[in-house]
Amino acid sequence: MASKLLRAVVLGPPGSGKGTVCERIARSFGLQHLSSGQFLRESLGGGGEAGALAQQYLERGLLVPDHVITRVMMTELEKRREQHWLLDGFPRTLGQAKALDGICELDLVISLNIPFETLKDRLSARWVHPASGRVYNMDFNPPQVQGVDDLTGEPLVQREDDRPEAVAARLRKYKDAAKPVIELYKSRGILHSFSGTETNKIWPYVYTLLSSRIPPIHPEEEY
Repeated sequence: MASKLLRAVVLGPPGSGKGTVCERIARSFGLQHLSSGQFLRESLGGGGEAGALAQQYLERGLLVPDHVITRVMMTELEKRREQHWLLDGFPRTLGQAKALDGICELDLVISLNIPFETLKDRLSARWVHPASGRVYNMDFNPPQVQGVDDLTGEPLVQREDDRPEAVAARLRKYKDAAKPVIELYKSRGILHSFSGTETNKIWPYVYTLLSSRIPPIHPEEEY
């Protein structure tokens, strides 16, 4: 492994494939894939203060606010001060980016730019397994049996904000919040943007970028 710890972030709107890109980076380079969604789910059952706060919002059908997600993430990152990691789904706002500055210096920020129509199509075809966060796409990554999770056999659901009528507003909201975050990292010279409609076509460029920073442990050809 490289002697210096690598701290990276993958930014991208809902449906951009950032979870897939993060999983590939984690496998290829041995970085820990830290997902804000996963930590939030784990915090709900963990008995901690941040988890209890998040639960109050979710039970009322509200979005978990910035400061609660920031608290969950800071707690997790503090435990990983001596590890290489890759953040997925955080920071989403300037406030979160500034909180992150307080505990570490990022080396690399990858931004995925996917056309609006592609995102709309992907999100409208997306179904999830609520308990695990596993995501299926009915067009290119369907479950083995329609409507049920491959591992548990439990039913899949379509999130309210993945329904076609909600997608446009959700993407606009993401763009407004992410713009200052992207500008911040661009001004620091650590932002690398990748554009396209297919993760498999973007991936070789992401792999090449990471290879210049940290030795791969698995070859690109695996994908």
